[in-house]
Amino acid sequence: MLVGRPVRRREDERILRGEARYLDDVERPGVAHVAFVRSAYAHARARVNKNVAGGALLLLTADDLVGVQSLPVQGAEGVELLGPAHPVLARGEVGYVGQPLAAVVAETRALAEDAAELVEVEYEPLEPVLSPRSAPETLLRFARRTDGVDEAFAAAAHVVSERFELPRLVAAPIEARGAIAEAGPDGTLTVWISAQDPHRQRAGLSHVLGLEDDRIRVIVPEVGGAFGSKGVVCPETCATAVAALRLGRPVKWTEDRFENFLAAYQGRGLDADVELALDAEGRFLALRARLYADLGAYLLPTTAIPPHTAALLMTGCYTIPEAEVELVGARTNKVPTGPYRGAGRPEAAVLVEGIVDRAARELGVDRLELRRRNLIASDAFPYATPLGWTYDSGDYERCLDRAVELLGDVEPGGDDVLSGTGFAMYVERAGGLWESAEVRIEAGGRVVVASGSSPHGQGHATAFGQIVADRLGVDAADVEFVFGDSALVPRGVGTFASRSIAVGGSALARALDELQRRMDETGRRPLAEAAGLRAEARFESPLVFSSGCHAAAVEIDRRTGRLTIVRVVAVDDAGRIVNPLLAEGQVLGGVAQALGECLTEEAVVDENGQPRTATFADYSLLTAAEMPPVATAFVETPTPTNPLGAKGIGEGGAIGTLAAVANAVTDALGGRRIAPPYTERKLWAALH
Repeated sequence: MLVGRPVRRREDERILRGEARYLDDVERPGVAHVAFVRSAYAHARARVNKNVAGGALLLLTADDLVGVQSLPVQGAEGVELLGPAHPVLARGEVGYVGQPLAAVVAETRALAEDAAELVEVEYEPLEPVLSPRSAPETLLRFARRTDGVDEAFAAAAHVVSERFELPRLVAAPIEARGAIAEAGPDGTLTVWISAQDPHRQRAGLSHVLGLEDDRIRVIVPEVGGAFGSKGVVCPETCATAVAALRLGRPVKWTEDRFENFLAAYQGRGLDADVELALDAEGRFLALRARLYADLGAYLLPTTAIPPHTAALLMTGCYTIPEAEVELVGARTNKVPTGPYRGAGRPEAAVLVEGIVDRAARELGVDRLELRRRNLIASDAFPYATPLGWTYDSGDYERCLDRAVELLGDVEPGGDDVLSGTGFAMYVERAGGLWESAEVRIEAGGRVVVASGSSPHGQGHATAFGQIVADRLGVDAADVEFVFGDSALVPRGVGTFASRSIAVGGSALARALDELQRRMDETGRRPLAEAAGLRAEARFESPLVFSSGCHAAAVEIDRRTGRLTIVRVVAVDDAGRIVNPLLAEGQVLGGVAQALGECLTEEAVVDENGQPRTATFADYSLLTAAEMPPVATAFVETPTPTNPLGAKGIGEGGAIGTLAAVANAVTDALGGRRIAPPYTERKLWAALH
């Protein structure tokens, strides 16, 4: 059996040899290039003077987009969508610095950028809205409560409260966004794009352009990172497609790093007030939360998903009988937000685990004992939460015990050092919806798999190859995979929400089972005699819920405020693990991103809404030198909802570590909570 074994990634050799082909490696004859005129103001009335600069082939403004729709917006159960969808190009008013106002097409990228700089825009500046708590407009609202919340709070022996703030983050993938669009003579459209999958890009383009999706082909080459930021169609891709259709020739857009900081959607951005009611024995009775999500100026297709996810996870891993959550999605004059690794789960973990620590401190109860007293029992699954989700499986206390064991004893620092430790439980919604797969046997017994799931660094070919090898008895390295081309793979949903193994892998397992059945029916053995046989499968699943416990030990230098993260522990339960090596890599990557949020990362704007962190000189990412020792472990409680028993592992590291470090810093500060990132200046101010 290969499933469950730490098989090395088969993708690595090709990438390390420089053989991977990314968007910028795609060459199309006669390609023109597009550059965007972007807003210089966070909030203003704006009018583009259509003075086509010399050398430009085409200038597009909102007036030229008759029949072109704004981007689609995906709702969520119970969410009231109130605000405008993001337009392809701004019309009359701009909502954030960097918003596209016009697209200029020229023969070369340099000429397009030069021509864009010459386009005149008349601005009438307006007062920007920057705080989600005081925003006069909302883009969405959501509220859910159980009937007994007020009574539970009235009867409580203890009520604790806390305010939380989490900054916005930039995904900052190595490869920034980009697309090449090419119109066919029959009015069809082919788009090469750096994206997480072809399906959502095609659906978005179909909506915006008014083209049937079977007239659009989307090809995703190798992708240099995404972390959620390349999940759905963006305004620039749509404008590039319009330009290609108008000119009848290929048009290419690749953004530079400055544009990526300005206009790629950001993650997080949440203020919250949380209250927890407890009885005299420290049992949780009820929770109230009011969440203020800083959503930016417009709704993108998936802007609603992260704050909605955070709201529904506000009871975490605990038995909390009554709950009330209100979500206000504030309209601010900033770039819109969307899913970024964790997408609502890290926010919920910080809030829930922070209020639990606050309760332990105020009640004088050991924080680990308080958690154990209130964790959902391992024999209580499936467990229906008061906010509406049903957890499929878990063993939360085992995760906690393992984290405590791995963290071990923490030696206190010297006189000039404040030491702290923090623990954080988390639960993650993953998977859901449906996915597809096709398996066929070709000449010589070669196995070819086409999957609706699409890789952008996760190691699909390695993990999926293990599933194929176990079911067909072939060498996993010999299986050929087809990904990312809407003309060659079956229709699917895509790669996000840690769903590739749970849903995509399960679709593959079902297709392999069907192929086995057909081989048995026809008596065609071995594989070399089964050429021509094929099988398809579509697998649909409810959400699955991964979980875990992370821990951290930190030290703060009293003299400078410098934070040192001494070590991190990550214990994660993603159901059955197909490849422990890949799973550990996902955890470590998520931990690194969480530590970046803890130490350095924050998207900052000034009082005029101008970005102050729009380069890597100002927005600092962690390097390997800043990574502390990280101990990892897995707890496996297989889900009953799919044939693999697998959940999701791609985001756990980004969820639990942030909350654990936040609690550790609060512990070191004697209970005082401040917002990340925990910079020297901020911590020094807190100490003095």
